[in-house]
Amino acid sequence: MNPISPDSQNLQREHAALLAAYGQAQAHCSRLLAAQAARILYLESEAMRLRAAVILRDTALAWAREDRKALETSIPGLPRRVALARSVAQLMERVQTLMRERLAWQGRAGAAARQLETLTEPPAWRPAPSAVVLREKAVLCVGEDAVALALTRKMVELAGGRYLGHDGGPDIDGNTLEASLVAADLVICQTGCVSHGAYWRVKDHCTRTGKQCVLVDKPEALQALRLEREPLNTGG
Repeated sequence: MNPISPDSQNLQREHAALLAAYGQAQAHCSRLLAAQAARILYLESEAMRLRAAVILRDTALAWAREDRKALETSIPGLPRRVALARSVAQLMERVQTLMRERLAWQGRAGAAARQLETLTEPPAWRPAPSAVVLREKAVLCVGEDAVALALTRKMVELAGGRYLGHDGGPDIDGNTLEASLVAADLVICQTGCVSHGAYWRVKDHCTRTGKQCVLVDKPEALQALRLEREPLNTGG
């Protein structure tokens, strides 16, 4: 029997090592192929699911379009009505914006007008002091608010004064109002309850004569007027 040489033994060992490495590589490739096949199968099923979802969506969209078309056909002039509704909404928004701007301009203009009127009015037309001694004096109240006039009359009479009244309506008798103004020592004018003509007649008279005049823009503002009773002489 021939002995095995050292070279042959080395070749056998290298061959066995190569066979083992080849087996490992072959097993690794088999695992990769199996994983790739599973991944391909998953992607194919996912693609099929997505295609089914797209088909359902397109079908529902087509049905919705058909229903909308049938609805538009059953309601004549619907597109025009929708367009008009959108235009009306836009116009309403524009109107509200313009109204807000108008109110803001009116507020600024009113404040400026009141400031100018305060600066330019003569002293006789400015409101009289809140505390007025009225004993044996005639007070003319021009206005249409019956409750406020009754309250003012009571206050004037309690203060010892003589009450004169005029409604200051649109159909005023100019001569009667002028005579009442001449007879009065103090004029109370309800600016919110008199006509334009009565307001300017009262203002003109008080400006020309220098007569005291109290202006109130609201009827309830008369309650803020303190009409003080003149002290009576009790001594001899």
